[in-house]
Amino acid sequence: MRRLILLSIALLLGTQPYAQAQTAQKVVDIPTRPGITQRMLVLSPPDPKAAVILFPGGHGGLQLFANGSIKWGEDNFLVRTRQLFAEQGFLVAVIDAPSDRQAPPFLQGFRQSPEHAADARAVIAWLRDMAKVPVWLIGTSRGTQSAAYLATELTGPEGPDGIVLTATILTDGKSRSVPAMSLDKVRVPVLVVHHEQDGCEHCSFAEAPALMAKLGAAPRSQLLSFKGGENRGDPCKASAYHGFNGLERDVVQQISAWILAK
Repeated sequence: MRRLILLSIALLLGTQPYAQAQTAQKVVDIPTRPGITQRMLVLSPPDPKAAVILFPGGHGGLQLFANGSIKWGEDNFLVRTRQLFAEQGFLVAVIDAPSDRQAPPFLQGFRQSPEHAADARAVIAWLRDMAKVPVWLIGTSRGTQSAAYLATELTGPEGPDGIVLTATILTDGKSRSVPAMSLDKVRVPVLVVHHEQDGCEHCSFAEAPALMAKLGAAPRSQLLSFKGGENRGDPCKASAYHGFNGLERDVVQQISAWILAK
């Protein structure tokens, strides 16, 4: 009878979308530049297949506490899906602003800087040393300006094995958009993930083909589009189509399959 009850519970849990056991997470600080440290929230599943560094959007200042709590950005697409990436077998590092950018404007005006590249270089090296697996960068919204820029600056052994751009900044009058970068320098696989109904003024899906046309040097590139889900509030925020609201599991699964494809 006890076995039957336990089996019934297991079957019931198996039908729930978020039923899998959560991977333990910890806060890690690593030195990057003289006197500067980079804080990140790290999720370490057993025997990871690859590692992903997640760059949230907005100003990027998560203000991550030592106990793992997050002051800002918990609802960001990449922050709220970190466990889903871990469930897919990825070693996950969610990036906060570095120690010298822990006040406004945080990462604004910093994402395309040599200092940002130095911090990312150190994180990539740390993850490779920790798990001996490929390391990918995944950015969302303003985070795509980090991931794309870093792929143009960090090449060879110190650079990423590939990048994923979700809800890419395609036009921008205040800072350099992703298509305006030197994308001919990107020599790693690039997956572009975009919602066809994204209502953010900087992320019109109509501009996505122009981005794809500039990725000719990448050994593999693809545009992966989505429709539907839920659309609430500010069109540039995480509860709108811009943040793949309601589509999280499907989006993460398809990103994961593309990264791990041989």
